[in-house]
Amino acid sequence: MIAETVCSAVSAAGLGIAAVTAYRKRYLAAARIAAYSLIPLGLVLTGAVGWAVDTAFSPTAWLGFGLLGGAWAMFLGIRAVEKRKGIPGRKERRAAKAAARRDAVAPTASAPSLGGGRTAEPARPAATPQPQPKGRKQTAAGAGDDFSDIEAILKKHGI
Repeated sequence: MIAETVCSAVSAAGLGIAAVTAYRKRYLAAARIAAYSLIPLGLVLTGAVGWAVDTAFSPTAWLGFGLLGGAWAMFLGIRAVEKRKGIPGRKERRAAKAAARRDAVAPTASAPSLGGGRTAEPARPAATPQPQPKGRKQTAAGAGDDFSDIEAILKKHGI
């Protein structure tokens, strides 16, 4: 009962200050003050204030908060023991799993599947640029080398 009265008085005072601010032609500030002053009244009307008051003075609620705090303290203690013994935590396990995924190598294709029964060309060193045939434009350095595998696959399929 007292909490509802206090919240209503705070809202009424805030709306009064908002009216004075609007009278001074500061409409945006007045609207902001009015919005803030309506929050306590809205909390009273929704029943949130009554719930908070009932919770604050309930021994059962305080017992529940105590149990939650004890559980939180246990979690912190367990983490401290894990760190001291060197047991990897969640972040370390996740990083190890990601590293294992990154290190996994995809199987390579066999030579006959790339060349259609012919032997594949030996790999050219990347450091020495190969001359381009005349009439062909190269957009980036080494772009002709990148498409040789694709051309072989397309020729194999008759495209």
